[in-house]
Amino acid sequence: MPSQPSRNLEVFANPATASDYTIHIEIPEFSCLCPKTGQPDFATILIDYVPEQHCIELKSLKLYIWSFRNEGAFHEAVTNQMLHDFVAACTPRFMRVTGRFNVRGGIYTTVVVEHRAPGWQPLAAVTLP
Repeated sequence: MPSQPSRNLEVFANPATASDYTIHIEIPEFSCLCPKTGQPDFATILIDYVPEQHCIELKSLKLYIWSFRNEGAFHEAVTNQMLHDFVAACTPRFMRVTGRFNVRGGIYTTVVVEHRAPGWQPLAAVTLP
């Protein structure tokens, strides 16, 4: 049976819990429906996170993203919903979700939402000569 859209996000154990490292995921084919007109909206979704104990499994992420295809959602609401769901699934040290929505009526929309675990501080940036 072919895969079906799902909001069930699976995780796996972080293989390097002692390190602060960044996982970057880029999803260029996100789509949902405009809640006002029913017309399709398209976006690139960017996920950047520093995992704690768990990482998001990518096949379940693909099915999660697919689950929005026929759902009406404002850009701000869907981006915040994703952050909420991802944080609930993997409890990261830090996470940023960016929704870069394609032009609609001559307007591009970018929505950025973040989560920081209590007490987590990013490492100082390294600048090389």
